[in-house]
Amino acid sequence: MTIKNIGPAAIPNLGLGTFKMQEGEAREITMAALAEGYRHIDTAQAYENEAEVGEGIRASATPRDQVFLTTKILPRDFAADSFRKATEASLRALGTDYIDLLLLHWPSKDVPLSETLPMLDQLISEGKVRFGGVSNFTVPMLREAAQILKAPLATNQVELHPFIDQSKLRAYMDEVALPLEAYAPLAQGQVMQNATIREIAETHGTSAAAIAVAWLLSKPGVIALPKTAKAERLAGNLAAAEINLSADEIARIDALARPDGRIVSPDTLAPAWDD
Repeated sequence: MTIKNIGPAAIPNLGLGTFKMQEGEAREITMAALAEGYRHIDTAQAYENEAEVGEGIRASATPRDQVFLTTKILPRDFAADSFRKATEASLRALGTDYIDLLLLHWPSKDVPLSETLPMLDQLISEGKVRFGGVSNFTVPMLREAAQILKAPLATNQVELHPFIDQSKLRAYMDEVALPLEAYAPLAQGQVMQNATIREIAETHGTSAAAIAVAWLLSKPGVIALPKTAKAERLAGNLAAAEINLSADEIARIDALARPDGRIVSPDTLAPAWDD
């Protein structure tokens, strides 16, 4: 298994997540990740570290056109004019002329997609954004988005790890060949405590975190975004792309999904989930 590019946006299937980092960490870990061989960096306006991520990219030896950069905009800015202004604010904060992938961070309960997505199309046509996608969308929302957005829908970024059952969503996304970006792939540390995953990790002489990432990468069309602020963990996460799990090992990890496995579901933002 090696890192490969997924979908119409050619998204590297292993990237660096930057959620909830301390001041200064995002800049340093972005530089370190690019030096280690990462080419996919994921941030968001809500993470409040776009400027640091941009600094890290500019300070690295990796050319900008070799970095796949993602950011996200919250529903409070989904009105057409606000969406444009928010995108331009991200461009300034990141210090870049374009964003490779711009995501609607959560579905809006107030602003219809018919207002937001045409502006996303316009930003794509202007070259300020290369590809557009969504995050935390359900199957009905994905169907609606695909009907409105003229550009190819690049991805749906959702919570995915061994303990959450996303079978309904994944089945639909597989059917329409829509890539799935997995956030919280380590279940906020829970995978490191799981006996099954630790046992499989011991067999492969690696960490439970690497096994969880390798499990995700074994799924067609899935992109993993493990977050770390520690440079010493970057190589291990990257090496997960080289781990080949057996069919039995994959099945054992698949069986860990449970009804209460979802971790991220804020009351003010979460939709009525597919499960």
